[in-house]
Amino acid sequence: MSSRQVNRYLKFLSDTVQRRASHAGSWYSSDTNELNEQLVEWLSSAQVEPVVGCKAIIAPHAGYSYSGPAAAWAYKSIDTTNIKHILVLGPSHHVYLPGCALSTMKSYETPVGSLPIDTSLVAELRATGKFEEMSRATDEEEHSLEMHLPYIRKTFEGLDVTIVPILVGALDAAAEHVYGELLAPYLARADTFTVASSDFCHWGLRFQYTMHYPTEPPAELSRLSRNANRPSFAIYKSIEALDREGMTIIEKISHGDFVSYLQRTRNTICGRHPIGVLLAAMNSLSTAAGTTTKAQEIRFVRYEQSSQCPRRGRFQCQLCICVCIILTPLNWQSSVCK
Repeated sequence: MSSRQVNRYLKFLSDTVQRRASHAGSWYSSDTNELNEQLVEWLSSAQVEPVVGCKAIIAPHAGYSYSGPAAAWAYKSIDTTNIKHILVLGPSHHVYLPGCALSTMKSYETPVGSLPIDTSLVAELRATGKFEEMSRATDEEEHSLEMHLPYIRKTFEGLDVTIVPILVGALDAAAEHVYGELLAPYLARADTFTVASSDFCHWGLRFQYTMHYPTEPPAELSRLSRNANRPSFAIYKSIEALDREGMTIIEKISHGDFVSYLQRTRNTICGRHPIGVLLAAMNSLSTAAGTTTKAQEIRFVRYEQSSQCPRRGRFQCQLCICVCIILTPLNWQSSVCK
């Protein structure tokens, strides 16, 4: 076999175990220098500092033209000290999953450097019998995990970290609780960090969601039609009120209350199931440690909207982006990870 054939074979083997950066060049820049410069600029502009005790973030997965600057607020808040493993929980947009699924790849490619997958931890999770496997096509079609990878690689630049991508399906509340309990011991580890991937309200006819507060809350939500009279309470203000209601409930760290909020409002928070799993995990950890949720903290640090939809007849799509950091007590790891 010639050296050229050997090189082709080695490239083939590499391609079969590395997930391509399939959304680079469309959802974000595929140019290494350009993307690196953007990440540096966005991180330097975020008005936060690394937070000691930050164990998880909720951050967006929209295209970087919408979410890049906002996501920086979450990633700049991370204290990278002693972190070795990163769980990334992203919602499934293209395939139906009754549970959760794991990647079969060995690494994920990004324009700013690859990220190895923690195959040992993946094997542990697979052994529980609770996880399906993503096909390569499903893995590369999904954007909710990929959009975090450049930020993870940049935030942990020069550090030896591994990732565990988890695709979260259409879970009911009971299943969120099951996966929360299953992942709680990993969340509690001192060397493990968690990313929950989620945008917030997707509003407009494209998303089949036009619920609206007719006046400033408290008020009853109602569906706004194209032919409705101009609302006295602007659509973008109603959307923000709806999202901030959800943010306040998430900050209470009650999985049950979050489920009730979603049932009542039907808010199109696309990462509601990763968030639900994370809240269930935090509730499980509190119970195991003999503490209350008052010993934990969730803090939203940024809220943005992709556009403002001020009146009827302007039913353009609107995407809302929230960023939060999650602080956890140190006694979790001693109480849970024995």
